[in-house]
Amino acid sequence: MTMRSKKENIAEYILYLWQMEDYLRAFPQNADATPELHELNEMMHREGIVESGHLALAQNALAELEDLHSTLLNEDAMYRAAILRLQPSLNLLKAKTDRPTMSDLEACLLLLYQIMLLHLQKKEITPQTADVQQRATQLLQFLSKTYYANSRTL
Repeated sequence: MTMRSKKENIAEYILYLWQMEDYLRAFPQNADATPELHELNEMMHREGIVESGHLALAQNALAELEDLHSTLLNEDAMYRAAILRLQPSLNLLKAKTDRPTMSDLEACLLLLYQIMLLHLQKKEITPQTADVQQRATQLLQFLSKTYYANSRTL
């Protein structure tokens, strides 16, 4: 297990942090299994998110991605069209959560995270869900590549 690079794929980085948070909550006895888990566990304790919530690392990465998302919504018609095609599915997902006002981008990440959890549980997803998953994945891949390209020019 190694920490994913934020610059290489920021969306994967966020999903990875969420997964590690859930892992440490489910298996606190394994918190010292690796130096990375130990460090993440210590951060969760310092930040008071042992039972719920997300690390500042994940929140800050999401905020950076949200900034890029906002920029692309204003400047890229194809990106705007892609998010609009996802909107009905994202709205359904948001309505089923305790945070119906979460951003579209966070809902995209949550969708992929929940599908990953279903796969881990060996549960099937519907063809419609697979289609939404593919569109959300493509959108996040584009965002991550754009983030990477922008971070290289800074």
